[in-house]
Amino acid sequence: MNVLIAEDDIIQRKSLKKTLQQIDKDINIYECEDKDEALEITSSYDIDIFYIDISLKNSSGLDFAINLRKIPKYEFSFIVFLTTHVEYITQSFKQTHCYDFILKPYNTDDVVNMTKRFILYSGNIHGTPKDKIYVIFEIIKGINLKVYVDEIIFIEVKLRTCMVHTVNGVYKVNKLALKNILKLINCDNIIQCHKSFAVNIKYISKIESVDNKLSEIYFENYDESAFLGYKYKNTVLEKFH
Repeated sequence: MNVLIAEDDIIQRKSLKKTLQQIDKDINIYECEDKDEALEITSSYDIDIFYIDISLKNSSGLDFAINLRKIPKYEFSFIVFLTTHVEYITQSFKQTHCYDFILKPYNTDDVVNMTKRFILYSGNIHGTPKDKIYVIFEIIKGINLKVYVDEIIFIEVKLRTCMVHTVNGVYKVNKLALKNILKLINCDNIIQCHKSFAVNIKYISKIESVDNKLSEIYFENYDESAFLGYKYKNTVLEKFH
């Protein structure tokens, strides 16, 4: 994953870089302070995520983003604006179709969560469906559904009725036990966490104890939660960490 930080304030730039480095040591971070330098980097490397200050040295971050969108490979890349000027946000969205903005001073949690989300979904931009692993579920007799494994958030089974929660919606699959669905999926990131639940480790944002035998699992940008039983707690926590 390649990230470009276009920010003319060196203190804020280094602060943002440090935050990003804590997410994943394999993130390649490129830095610049003006538009010309930024365009030079984007022509030399394939950048996946752009953090762009609205006001760059001797130039405008908005102008850089407009030029960026004219380059075919960056037409749909993730652009996030950094600013203290809220009044520029509407203009930025309209002219560059940026994905989000961050107000200065940076909130570390906002930066971390946003970047993790981009990394998680980057495969949907750069990959093609034929490269992704999927499973076929029979929803009702005669109707089959293709579900991509990396889009599964968690699975809940009640009385052999299986609810598959994905980034694209919730699907009901009848007459399929949890152990059988896990065997069908066969993915290291999706593991059983309770007698009735299995979760995708990649989507977990928080694990919170309810009592001595039960915890609750929360997910990134998803309102529903899952249970974690004490029998599976060590395995899930080890993967989560």
